[in-house]
Amino acid sequence: MTLDKIIRRAAQLYPDTEIVYAPPNGPMIRSNYANEWDRIQRLGSVLEELGVKSGEPGKFGSRVAVLDWNTIRHYELYYGVPMYGAVLHTVNVLLAPEDIIYTLLQAQDEVLFINEDFIPLARVVVSLVKTIRKVVIMSDKAEHGEVSFDGAEVYWYEDLMREARPYNFPELSENTVATMMFTSGTTGRPKGTYFTHRQLVLHAMSVALSITAPPLNANIYDVAMPLVPMFHVHAWGLPYIATLTGIKQVYPGRFEWGWILKLINDEGVTIVNGVPTILYNLLYHPDSPKYDLSRLKFIVGGSALPRGLLEEARRRGIHVVQGFGLTETAPVILLSMEKPKMKDWPEDRKRELVLSAGLPIPFVDIKVVDEKGREVPRDGKTMGELVVRAPWITREYLNDPEKSRNAWRDGWFHTDDIAVWDSEGYVWIMDRAKDVIKSGGEWISSTRLEDLISTHPAVYEVAVIGVPHPKWGERPVAIVVPKPGQRITEDELRNYLMGLVNEGKMPKWWVPDKVIIVESELPKTSTGKIDKKVLKDRFQVTLSS
Repeated sequence: MTLDKIIRRAAQLYPDTEIVYAPPNGPMIRSNYANEWDRIQRLGSVLEELGVKSGEPGKFGSRVAVLDWNTIRHYELYYGVPMYGAVLHTVNVLLAPEDIIYTLLQAQDEVLFINEDFIPLARVVVSLVKTIRKVVIMSDKAEHGEVSFDGAEVYWYEDLMREARPYNFPELSENTVATMMFTSGTTGRPKGTYFTHRQLVLHAMSVALSITAPPLNANIYDVAMPLVPMFHVHAWGLPYIATLTGIKQVYPGRFEWGWILKLINDEGVTIVNGVPTILYNLLYHPDSPKYDLSRLKFIVGGSALPRGLLEEARRRGIHVVQGFGLTETAPVILLSMEKPKMKDWPEDRKRELVLSAGLPIPFVDIKVVDEKGREVPRDGKTMGELVVRAPWITREYLNDPEKSRNAWRDGWFHTDDIAVWDSEGYVWIMDRAKDVIKSGGEWISSTRLEDLISTHPAVYEVAVIGVPHPKWGERPVAIVVPKPGQRITEDELRNYLMGLVNEGKMPKWWVPDKVIIVESELPKTSTGKIDKKVLKDRFQVTLSS
């Protein structure tokens, strides 16, 4: 089970199926699986010329870092570097520069592939990360000038590829390390994780099988566009999954939402993935009403899907499936697919399932457990921690045995996510352990409360945080951004929530003690999630009793 089997098969069976690269300000490239297989083989010779070393089970090959957008060259590196036997380190370019430097130092990268947009950042990187001795610049331009780096040799990707011969990739052990990446570091320094060929192939097979079920019904005639950044957990595996299934792929370069909407329309894109913010951008961009999005199948994850956003997506005819995973889980472990017996359920009942994190995909075992490790009842209301086992979960954190031991306890990986599960086996993520609000000895799910607040027609964004309270320990505070051109007051929102209390949709004691209306967009992490750490620092005031 090695990654070469995926791309080689696609080139043999679907040689003419397109892989389109269409950056907003550059020339469009229409490639196909046969051409990409040829280029990936040439990339092997490029790596050989650069002195990259192959690894073996238990030992890392050379670490090859990449700073790039969602490009066709990034796609080639997804395959070429691991197939050579080296380790592909996809660097999160949206991290703070200090954290980017930290991850490169931890990884001990030796070769750095960069989009030319990152030349200024790369100069700083090379000056501080002394293990990097060679830099390869990737550009969409036909010609380039001279670029130099102190202490590193500089090459241009397309120059190397033109001169390279096809490389005969070795037959690697499936347990050879293929990729490395770091968590987003919202609760401290980013943590390093890594994955083998076997893990990535099994993950791709399992997700590919899962998405053939309703409501996605994925098939060979779909067209995929990864809208998860390729530096973030393998773009949730879509470049591997789409290649495994032999479907057309579209890579948009740097994200510009008006351009992406046009590409979705022009290229017939049917499958995309991303965090809720990306779905929001597609639905509410000024150009969005010009396009028919009813063919779109959207796999959403990364943070809880607000009910209001789901309802707008369904109004536009978009089929939405919610998934769940972590950087450590490669990432997908749950998907909210339907069971056969649900075929004739009413649409509103099916829509409720989409708000769950879903069912475990094949080869995934899960439990929801209390503090003593005992399974909680499958009643949809008793909360516990989600723990998981799957063949593609990272076995350890890079250079951090203590965190590794804490994550893997009693043979299960502990996610730190607070969840409930129901009688059908669907998991509902109620909160991160660090974000759940503990009020008077009871838990309030910040994500569930956000979901309810998001149904108010004037709410654009919402985050709920817990703040200290002298009597209750913590109480919820909601930070709300109104939709453009609309206004909402604290009293109006509290009255709206009291209406939901009267309808039995939430307990009265969940109503936030304070609602803060802000006009600017809420701060985001590098992966597009609302950054509650920043909000807690900004709004951490003690409420009076």
